[in-house]
Amino acid sequence: MQAEQLRCATWNIHRAKGSDGNVDPARVVEAIDHSLTPLGLHVLALQEADGECRPHASVVNVQEIATRTGLEYIHDCALRWGTESDGFLGTILFLSPSLERTKTDLIDLPGHCHRGAVSVEATFNTREVRIMSTHLSLSQPLRIIQMRTIGQYLRRRPPMQTILLGDLNEWRPWSGLMLNRRLIGTALRGPARRTFPSRWPLLPLDRILTNAPGKVQQLRTVTSTKVALASDHLPLEATVTVP
Repeated sequence: MQAEQLRCATWNIHRAKGSDGNVDPARVVEAIDHSLTPLGLHVLALQEADGECRPHASVVNVQEIATRTGLEYIHDCALRWGTESDGFLGTILFLSPSLERTKTDLIDLPGHCHRGAVSVEATFNTREVRIMSTHLSLSQPLRIIQMRTIGQYLRRRPPMQTILLGDLNEWRPWSGLMLNRRLIGTALRGPARRTFPSRWPLLPLDRILTNAPGKVQQLRTVTSTKVALASDHLPLEATVTVP
């Protein structure tokens, strides 16, 4: 049987503060429409897409993003930090209608700075797949603990191919202990590409990873004047096989 392919993208939009220091939410929406919509995405994950402090208020027009991309904004009241938020601690997922959602969860991650992950289990053309997005800590020890927490969550859930995408804040392409199979219980793998800072990318902070039997293919940073100006990160996109 031929493998299905999911087109995935992740972007830390830096609360709409661009590389020029200006805060312009409309510019983020325009950049998504210009540089990501044409990719025909099945999955779009945004980080730093809510306010940094309580009540983590909304930053961008999520309904406009959904309209322009053709993706579904999945965060009903149970999947948001609060009534003024659009996502969970800045993490927002948009999914293709072809992904039939069967289970959604929010995962609190430990640390001095509140972090979290969003997990969605879905059926894609009869295949089961789990999509997780997160934004991990700047501290390496905390990233290890946070990935251990994600691994414990996966241990309690039915086994299925998992796709993890987001700003992992890990500058080393080999990722160190945080992605060790013994730590998280599964081998999440994928190549690294430089995404930060957007004008002169040096560090591969953003990642798209998956475990067996899938594979991350055609990974690339999305480069355009619009995205480089709209945030201090570049978007990352890839095709993930779902055998």
